[in-house]
Amino acid sequence: MKTSRCTTEPIVAILQEHAAGASSADLIRRHGISLPTFYHWKKRYGDLQVNEAKRLKALTEENRRLKRLVADQALNLPILKDVLGNGR
Repeated sequence: MKTSRCTTEPIVAILQEHAAGASSADLIRRHGISLPTFYHWKKRYGDLQVNEAKRLKALTEENRRLKRLVADQALNLPILKDVLGNGR
């Protein structure tokens, strides 16, 4: 997965500039981002403040970790059932 060059703080700052009235074309040119990237950020971070965006990122990471843990457990369950079933 490709990592972002920008962290949460600059993304939120760029979106706040846009909300304050700066044109999207000017922001894109000044910060060196593409139009699809800008609209992806706008869709993802919307009207969030910096602390809310950090919390969102932390929750997303925790959710990803928990999903991986559940998937690992789901893979181990049939193996354990097979071992216990054959051991009788």
